[in-house]
This record gives sequence, structure tokens and C-alpha cells, in this order.
Amino acid sequence: MKNRGIQLEYRYGGAGQQGAEVDNPLFDLLSALAAAGSIQQAAVALGLSYRHLWGQLKAWEDRLGEPLVVWARGQPARLTPFAERLLWAERQARVRMAPHIEALRHELQRVLDEALDGSCQVLRVAASHDLLLPTLQVLAAQQQRLHLALQFAGSLEALRLLAQGRCVVAGFHAPLLLDRSDHYAQALKPLLVPGRHKLIGCMRRTQGLMVAPGNPLRIASLADAARRRLRLASREPGSGTHLLAEHLALAAGLDAAASLRVTAVENSHVAVATAVASGRADAALGLEAAARAEGLGFVPLVEEEYFLVCLADTLEQPGLRALREVLASPAWQQATSGRAGYAPAPAAGQVLSLTRALPWWRFRTPRR
Repeated sequence: MKNRGIQLEYRYGGAGQQGAEVDNPLFDLLSALAAAGSIQQAAVALGLSYRHLWGQLKAWEDRLGEPLVVWARGQPARLTPFAERLLWAERQARVRMAPHIEALRHELQRVLDEALDGSCQVLRVAASHDLLLPTLQVLAAQQQRLHLALQFAGSLEALRLLAQGRCVVAGFHAPLLLDRSDHYAQALKPLLVPGRHKLIGCMRRTQGLMVAPGNPLRIASLADAARRRLRLASREPGSGTHLLAEHLALAAGLDAAASLRVTAVENSHVAVATAVASGRADAALGLEAAARAEGLGFVPLVEEEYFLVCLADTLEQPGLRALREVLASPAWQQATSGRAGYAPAPAAGQVLSLTRALPWWRFRTPRR
């Protein structure tokens, strides 16, 4: 029986990889063949000779025990159904694991930095998934020699990790201009205590419906998708985007659990975008930036604020002061203004009043 086990390895090299990028010679080869349609052109794209690429193909076929390419002289080379399934499944797995791959990459970078120079500070962060947080990691390392040990978690889970002392900073998001939202208040009030927690401005971003290019189904809102029983890709329960979906459904007079036809549950905005792009879902609630990256259409629904939060007694720790300086820097302002679906937070890097930053927050009895 052929050995088809997975072995992982990594190496130190030049900078450049981001997100879900992972080098693998088999999938690089299959992707090049699928794009080029010929072994000769795939060899040119990969910088290999025809003979070398052909030898690699045969070696992989022998190792896997399955044919990978259907070809005949004078005909375009085609991947076999097995190779197509393998390539598709690997791409899906990579997209789902993108946040964790990125976090692991930065953690390994920290190991190297500490070995070369032990002056690197480390700040543990648990945060709701966002496409710009890896950029914040890079800027923190460049500007302050600050390593953000980033763990992606849903907004509610991140706040729980902060309460348990398993991180120093948590990241969550909430819509702007909500004068009253019992749903958000019920979910977040137990986890955020005025006086004990301090908010730090980070960025603003737009969430809405990711749809097929051109929006052929003419989807106008989440309620519209619910009424038409369209297939939806959803973020996992406990995430801020799942909380937003429940809020929008309740605002439209719908029961989210009963009304929304969820056919795929994913752990990142990139993954739900991929679900729509691949046809596994008709729409998904998520970030505009993720939709644009996949070439999808986008129906904007909500502008929201992404906050960082820490305990009051840690606010003046060196790592947190350094992080606030990065957030207030021109480089971070440029990063948040230079990408579709994002905008700089007016108070980026500043400490904010919890009761003022979250307008739906109300004390049950007046404070003295």
C-alpha cells in the first residue's frame, strides 16, 4: 500500500509569504498545469525543463498510486479527476487554515528574532479574524520590535480569553451608530466592565453580503436572502460576524436560527468568500476586503468599529504602550485607508471610554 501520510516542514528564507501561502511542489505543479494547459508551458512558468517536470509528474504518480494528468500528443494536458479533487481540497483546507498558518508563521519569526536578538517584546493577543491584523504584526515588529503573538478567535471567545488571563489584549468588533441594541448588550455586557476594561481604537471596516460577480440573484439584504431561502455561508457561533447576522435578522423581524439557510460554516472571512466563489453558497455575510480579493460582488450593509481591549492595570505596560504608538502611526493610517472596505479609526491608538465608544451601552442605575 502506498504511503500517503502528510509531513510538514518549514524553512527560513526571504520574506514574501502572506496569508494562506504555503510552498508545496506537488500543488505548485498541479496549479501550473491547470493554468497553462500544457506540460511545456507549465515547465516554463515554474522555471523547469520539460524533462524535469515530466520526471516529477511520474514520481508523484508513483508515490500517490494515482494518475495525475491526461494527455495526448497534440491535445492540451488535463488534470485527472483525482488531481482536480486533490487540488480543490488542498485549496479549501489552506483557506480555512489561513489565520492559523499566518499566526504560526509569525510565531516562528519571533523564535528567529529572539535567537538573533533577545530584546524583542512579546504581547499575547486573541482577536476576531481580520485581514489587516497580519499587517499590524509586521508594523509592530518593524517600528517597535514588538511581536504580537496572535491567536484568532471569535469576538466573544477573545473576550473570554482575556478574562481568563490567557491573553493581554483582545480584539472584537461592533457596528457604529447603534443607539440601542439589546442583542449586542446581552452578548457583550457580561464580558466588558467599565473601569476594569479599557478600549483602544484600531480601525473601521465595512461588512455586507458577499455575492456572485454582478449579483445575478439581486440579493439586497440578509432578510431578502432569508425570505428566498438562499444558501448562506456563515461564520462560526461566537464570532462577531455571527453576532452581527443575528442582530440584522432580529432587526428585520426574523428568527436567525430558523430563517437563515446556512449550508457552510467557516472560521474566517476569506473562507466564507471562497464558499461563495466556489458555488457552495449563494451569499455570505463578511468583509468587503475579502469579497474583493475573491472577485465577488458586494452589498454593503454595516460600517463597524474594530476595537482592541485590555485590562486597566495593564494599559501602561511597555508592550501596550508600544502597540498604541503603532496604531497611532502614519503607517497604520495608510494601511487602513489604502485597502477596500477599510478606513482609519478617528481615535486609533487612543484609550476610549467604554460607555461612549459603545452607544448602546447603558447602566441599569445611574453611576454616582
